[in-house]
Amino acid sequence: MPLILISGYPSSGKTYRSNQLVEYFKTKIEASSDARINRLTVCHINDQSLGLSRDVYREARTEKDARATEYSAVKRALGKDTIIIADGLNYIKGFRYQLYCEAKAVQTPNCVVHVGTPIQNCEEINARLLENKDEDGGYAKDLFDNLVYRYEEPNGMTRWDSPLFTVPYDDEKPPLEDIWEVMIGSEGKAKIVKPNQATVMKPATESDYLYELDQTSQEILNFILDWQKDHPGEGGGELTVTQGTIELPANPVSLPQLQRIRRQFISLNRQQNLPKSRFRTSFIEYLNYNLG
Repeated sequence: MPLILISGYPSSGKTYRSNQLVEYFKTKIEASSDARINRLTVCHINDQSLGLSRDVYREARTEKDARATEYSAVKRALGKDTIIIADGLNYIKGFRYQLYCEAKAVQTPNCVVHVGTPIQNCEEINARLLENKDEDGGYAKDLFDNLVYRYEEPNGMTRWDSPLFTVPYDDEKPPLEDIWEVMIGSEGKAKIVKPNQATVMKPATESDYLYELDQTSQEILNFILDWQKDHPGEGGGELTVTQGTIELPANPVSLPQLQRIRRQFISLNRQQNLPKSRFRTSFIEYLNYNLG
């Protein structure tokens, strides 16, 4: 059943909005006379339930491990009778894209709820949380500023961020009824999602499929390696290539690391009939997620 991804600045009230959603969905389920809806359960996943400290966002390695923990928890919970509310920063578009693909793969609806609290209000809330030791703490000032700087706001024009529901700071509650209708549907009318070509496992039909997948991914790797060779000691930044932009990390990427990512990508798509027009963009998206 549906995956509802919560996103917003640190200390923007994401868990508060998530709890409003949880309470509303549970009330709707209990009040329904539809057997399909009565058997639904609500699963609320956040850093606290996963035992993750806010300090994991200080370093790239620990943050990547934290995202992997959330990803695994969401993937395990995805099922026909579970409504998942993934409550976290979810500020990287590549991570939101990966969760979108998981939802499509099991043919379940998904949406993004953007908690649109202005930065100034987030700063005030965070300061209060830091002062009140009885609360679940806030983010250290330097970490807060860094996360705000890195935040990639959801864009409803992209397929992985849509449908997008933005909740203004002054609104008493999210558009609960609209989210229910889009995710669950009217009583007796279940939402059906057709998986796209990128998430349906089926044998490749063209004899040169794997060859071209291999060549395209290797070409992009060569571009990265050539750039690093011409710019020794430089790290970070964006490399513009045909059909996309590669986001390099601060430290130079090693050949073994790039080859490992490439092998994983080919393995994931070996049995998928991924359109050739999507080879480059899909590999670039996969690269950006794993290098992030």
